[in-house]
Amino acid sequence: MGLAHARERLQRAQLYLVVEAAAEHVLPAALRGGVDMVQLRDKHVGEDELLRAAARFRSICDQHGALFWLNDRPDLALAANADGVHVGQEDAPVAEVRDQVGPDLLIGLSTHAPEQFDAALSSEADQLSVGPVWETPTKVGRPAAGLDYVRYAAERGGERPWFAIGGIDTRTVGQVVAAGARRIVVVRAIRDAEHPERAAVALRGALPPIGEVR
Repeated sequence: MGLAHARERLQRAQLYLVVEAAAEHVLPAALRGGVDMVQLRDKHVGEDELLRAAARFRSICDQHGALFWLNDRPDLALAANADGVHVGQEDAPVAEVRDQVGPDLLIGLSTHAPEQFDAALSSEADQLSVGPVWETPTKVGRPAAGLDYVRYAAERGGERPWFAIGGIDTRTVGQVVAAGARRIVVVRAIRDAEHPERAAVALRGALPPIGEVR
C-alpha cells in the first residue's frame, strides 16, 4: 500500500476496533457497520496461532477496505503484512520500532497522561490513543485518565490522528465527542454487543465528520 496512502486512510479513520483472535466472528458485521480500523490484540496465544489469526484478519479487513493493525510485535506485524503496529509506553520506543519496521508500516502509540501525549507528538508515531477515559477491564489496573485528558488532546493534537479509548460505548460516546474526540477505540462495545453491526452503526453515527466542530 505504501505509507503515504496508509496515512491518508488513517486520517479518514474514526472507529477503531480492538479484539482478540477468538472474536474474529464479529469482524464482518463490525466492518459493515462502520469500523474502519481493526487491531488484533491477543496476549494468550502463541506466535504461530497469532500469525494464522492475523492472516484471517488481514483478509477480512481487505474485503471491507479497513486498515489492519497488530499489537505489540513489530516483527510479527511485518510477517503478517499488517498496515500498522501499535505499541505501549512500556514497549520499545517509537524510533526503535520505526527502525525495525522500516518505511512502510504505520505506528500507533498509547498515551495515558499529558506529558506522554506531548512526547508522542514529537515522535514518529502516526497515531495516538488517549486514555483510558474510564477504567476498563481490558486494561486491569490502569487508572482512568478522564475526560480532561481528552480535552487536553483536543487542544494540543493538531493534525496528528488520535483516538479516545477506554470504557466508550453507545451510552458514553457523546461525552467524549463533547470533550473534543473525533475518533474512538472500542472493544466490548462492539465485541460483546448483541448486534455488532448495529452497535458499530450507532457509534459511527455519534462521531462528527473529521474537521466538523460541535
